[in-house]
Amino acid sequence: MNNSAGNALRLLGAGLRALLVLTVLCGVLYPLAVTGLAQGLFPHQANGSEVEESGKVVGSSLIGQRYDLPLKKGQETPAPDLKWFQPRPSNGLGTNSLNTRYRLILSGATNLSGDNKDLIKSVEDAKAAVVKDNSTPGYRVRAAAVPPDAVTSSGSGLDPDISPAYAQLQVHRVAERNHISVGRVERLVRDHTQQRVLGFVGEPRVNVLALNTALRELVG
Repeated sequence: MNNSAGNALRLLGAGLRALLVLTVLCGVLYPLAVTGLAQGLFPHQANGSEVEESGKVVGSSLIGQRYDLPLKKGQETPAPDLKWFQPRPSNGLGTNSLNTRYRLILSGATNLSGDNKDLIKSVEDAKAAVVKDNSTPGYRVRAAAVPPDAVTSSGSGLDPDISPAYAQLQVHRVAERNHISVGRVERLVRDHTQQRVLGFVGEPRVNVLALNTALRELVG
């Protein structure tokens, strides 16, 4: 009986010592080492890839955000501020109950099938809105020219990038609303178009936050 109690105490002591050692190693030393390396080698990425403007953090290059007008009385969702380049839809193709306005507490999409009637209607409505919003006097957007990312949300609903095609589609509207030439806005889009990583990974893309930050600097 005494031997059994002694063995139990030895096992308990060994377990407590292991718990203490592992807590120090895995809960203190390892996180400190990883954090120190990240801050030393990749400080921008380690701190959330924050984007600053005039000394103020305006967002993260990894997370999309909306550019909307102030919400008016009686409106459920604000109208887009058409002075700025608009991101991908963040409402999960119109019926996303997880992430309706680039909210970071949850991310996700509707996972509706391609033949779902709600999905089809949402895409058609979004395409009509893109054509209407981006058509200007002397420049008419064709429905066939609207790229998929202009009318669909990403899988996470937080995509910070749009395709160069969608950015180019918005050029005439942005130029007109800000009273600058189309050529200057086109150059802005070209300058902020990122190519495939290593030449073959992913697709060309434009970060909307970076593009709008540069646009704000351009128009003063």
